[in-house]
Amino acid sequence: MRTPGRWWRHKTTPEKVETYTRWSFHFFAVMEFFSIGLTSVGPLGVRLGGAAMLVVAVHAGLCFVAVSRAIDWTRGRRPQPTGLLWTLAAVTAAIAAAAIGLAELGPHRESVDTAAGGVFGVILIFGPGIIALGVRSRRRAFGIAGGFAAGSSVLALALGAPVLAALFTGLIVLLGGVFICFTAVFSVWLLNAVYELDEARETRARLAVAEERLRFGRDLHDVMGRNLAVIALKSELAVQLAQRGRPEAVTQMVEVQRLAQESQREVREVVRGYREADLGSELAGAQGVLAAAGIDCTVGGATAAGLPAAVQSALGWVVREAATNVLRHGDARRCAVRLQVLEERVLLSVENDGVREAGPESETGPSGSGLAGLRERLAEIDGTLEAGPDGRGLFRLTAEVPLPSRPTSLDAVPAAVAARSVSSVSSVSSVSSPGSPSSVSSPSSVSEVTP
Repeated sequence: MRTPGRWWRHKTTPEKVETYTRWSFHFFAVMEFFSIGLTSVGPLGVRLGGAAMLVVAVHAGLCFVAVSRAIDWTRGRRPQPTGLLWTLAAVTAAIAAAAIGLAELGPHRESVDTAAGGVFGVILIFGPGIIALGVRSRRRAFGIAGGFAAGSSVLALALGAPVLAALFTGLIVLLGGVFICFTAVFSVWLLNAVYELDEARETRARLAVAEERLRFGRDLHDVMGRNLAVIALKSELAVQLAQRGRPEAVTQMVEVQRLAQESQREVREVVRGYREADLGSELAGAQGVLAAAGIDCTVGGATAAGLPAAVQSALGWVVREAATNVLRHGDARRCAVRLQVLEERVLLSVENDGVREAGPESETGPSGSGLAGLRERLAEIDGTLEAGPDGRGLFRLTAEVPLPSRPTSLDAVPAAVAARSVSSVSSVSSVSSPGSPSSVSSPSSVSEVTP
């Protein structure tokens, strides 16, 4: 069973604002019953006070339901509660008229007048404010408060109240009603603005992914489009020349081979640039993006300078995915990134206070950039990844990557010999005839360009 604290922490920021708004106006209804309904029993007597308490309870219940229906309508979850709002307006007017009639025509006791005036004032102030939640036009919302204020003055005059007293009564109702109506209008505007900002953040994340895909597709098109067109044209020409027994067919196929190898190299460069991520740039970018989203992000520990390129690339992807998760899957206010370079390994930890309900790990994103994709990427360099709540209300992601051992002086000699052997083999391959099998790219080299 969830505790209230966990229930609140697992809500997103818009959901928290909606819950706060909803229960703030629910509190008005509860306060109306306890401050007016229960306190009117003593001054008005058992019968009259019990009737007043019952009437106020009905009005508070209507306000309670109207708040929920109006906020749901504001968020587009249900139709506008027009009938309920008209019912609440009629009940509010009837209770106010009964209260002012009791004050003017009832038994002339100070306690009765005070109790009736309290019922009258609170009902006419809270009622228009609750109704304003279900009205889209601001002018109409404030017009409701003005209408109730004018009606209270007219009713007071009709029941024989002095002119100044009637005008003062209308002024009090107007000021209180306008204040509650303004609170309702502002609360609805703020709630809608928070939801729109959250949707804009989600849209920005989706657009960033779409832009990256377009960039990658554009780069591949620029690299491969022209080369493939030339390869197709020269291959067709070589076929025609071979069918006629012309020796120029060999020259054309040599050119096709050269273009294919050049395309292979260019695609490999594009893929390498897409896959690799600079750790220093990713740390600075994550801090800037989180700060722009209102999240206090601190980056501490060692610097990324001097780390091997493979380690920086893998940890850069970890930082990128962690920042994305903080933005999209949590409700964090603070995030701390720490990089530690130890003797034989590198530790990267990302902590944030936006703990959410544990769910399936994301498998989407470039190159499988969910947590499972990160584990696969780190496993290629013998790294590990751990992620989950730490029991202190924080979500912690820790990546550990071993540093490659430096070759000793004894190992350097065999390595140099092996390098010279490879160099000699490649030089022999380069002088082979164009049509020989040694000049054809091996399947393993072709597979390297596969993204």
